[in-house]
Amino acid sequence: MTTDPVLMTWRARGPVRAVVLVLHGGAENGLAVVRPWGLAYLRMVPLARSTAGAGAPHGVEVRLLRNRVRGWNEPEMHPVSDARWALDRIRAERPEVPVYLVGHSMGGRVALRVADDPAVRAVLALAPWTPAGEPVEPVTGRTVLIAHGTRDHITDPAESFTYAQRAQAVAERVVRIEVMSEGHAMLFRPGVWTRLVRDFARDAAGVAPLTAWSAGPDQRLRLPV
Repeated sequence: MTTDPVLMTWRARGPVRAVVLVLHGGAENGLAVVRPWGLAYLRMVPLARSTAGAGAPHGVEVRLLRNRVRGWNEPEMHPVSDARWALDRIRAERPEVPVYLVGHSMGGRVALRVADDPAVRAVLALAPWTPAGEPVEPVTGRTVLIAHGTRDHITDPAESFTYAQRAQAVAERVVRIEVMSEGHAMLFRPGVWTRLVRDFARDAAGVAPLTAWSAGPDQRLRLPV
């Protein structure tokens, strides 16, 4: 494999208080190179830009990772290696700065897997791929926010619910949002997803806490929006 991962950066204004690393989706298997025009990658570009727009004035830098290849490719787990490469880069360039992860689909699974990096504070997993038996140990002591469309037929909302239930035993905090009447591609209610990532960036900057954090115990894993 000769290609390298690629990091696109939106700089913060003034001192950097936090870095948001955005991770795109992919497929269970596949060694095709991820191109800049690939749909899974392109889907995250406007979200990364929106995150930067919300966070840059408050010291939030945004990095968007483009993986080397399209697939998860068990047991190699190429996107996990790529995300760890990106985290190593960020820690080298921004020592002591907390990192917040945003991932969609396979990228959500990657974000939850690499949350054990010492720089990571929180994860926002959008329509994550969390198959049965997905380990929760990497989110130990982390804050986890999961958002899943109720009409997602690509990644199973029931599986992200089960994951969230199990993660409660180890994570500092877990909240799961149900995006009503939404599918996997986040196309029917784009404003909901955009607001969510923008609010996540503001939360990372310490400007305003996410309203989701105030959900009561009965709604914490099935908070409807």
